[in-house]
Amino acid sequence: MELRFCVDGAVKRLDVFLSERAEELTRSRLKKLIESGNVTVNGLPVTKAGSELKSGDEIAVAVPDAQEYTAEAENIPIELVYQDGDFAVVNKPQGMAVHVGNGNEKGTLVNALLYALDSLSGIGGVLRPGIVHRIDKDTTGLLVVAKNDKAHVSLAAQIEKKDCKRTYYALLEGELKTEQGRVETDIGRHPTDRLKMAVLPDGKGKRAITDYRVVARFGTEFTLCRFDLQTGRTHQIRVHAKHLGHPVAGDPVYGYKKQKLQTSGQLLHAQRLELSHPSTGQRMVFNAPLPPVFQEILQKLCRKYAVDESGFAALFAHSGASNV
Repeated sequence: MELRFCVDGAVKRLDVFLSERAEELTRSRLKKLIESGNVTVNGLPVTKAGSELKSGDEIAVAVPDAQEYTAEAENIPIELVYQDGDFAVVNKPQGMAVHVGNGNEKGTLVNALLYALDSLSGIGGVLRPGIVHRIDKDTTGLLVVAKNDKAHVSLAAQIEKKDCKRTYYALLEGELKTEQGRVETDIGRHPTDRLKMAVLPDGKGKRAITDYRVVARFGTEFTLCRFDLQTGRTHQIRVHAKHLGHPVAGDPVYGYKKQKLQTSGQLLHAQRLELSHPSTGQRMVFNAPLPPVFQEILQKLCRKYAVDESGFAALFAHSGASNV
């Protein structure tokens, strides 16, 4: 479906104009259509919601046909690190999308959770039951899942207020010169490739903050780093690693075209999760070891560069939960 309009009045922002004229579409839907390149002004794509319009401008909005998705229970093995009546913590494997949509109709974490758990919160809707936050399809590691709406509200608020601590480990290409630091930028859709995110000029995207610390160095070939998220933007660590000049090893989107390692995806793992129990308020910590492929690569690099792997033995330990 395509909607067409002509500006016949005073100057207005694109999103304001469309919200007044395209009444059948919500503001959030319009924003996504603009950012995804589905809106043209005088035949040219415009991807900034705040773009100014002038009298006589012709606007076209291409609205993709709606797709019907359903999330059904599937008997897919998943590792439950912890669960009680309020929430569960899952160690997601590589290659598994978190929820149904964008071409992922089966085999998602949601499909597996509907089979494995006795309940999930409904705040996320029928396609995202229980989902409080996400990690990329090819990123491994911990996610917290809400089993009822009260828990969902509490957990989502903790993430919003940065009370939920999330720690990742990644193997970066090359030798990172600094030992630790903070990357603070705006992140938004790539100006020419709408499937990618990018660092944008200040004020042009959403603020993204990542703290990092070097864990081990493997000559000038690779650097193992710990990342602590202060915000949770799409592809944040991967984009910030590229911004540092050292993309995540194995990253097919933000990494080098010629990869040194043959992997099925980026070597990025959500290893630690700290949060307050939604009902008791008790602080809890969850850990998940690096996946086998990641461990094997690190062990080979340790042998090659005579690095003592005992320094990060906790990354090879079993999954677990504990109170703080």
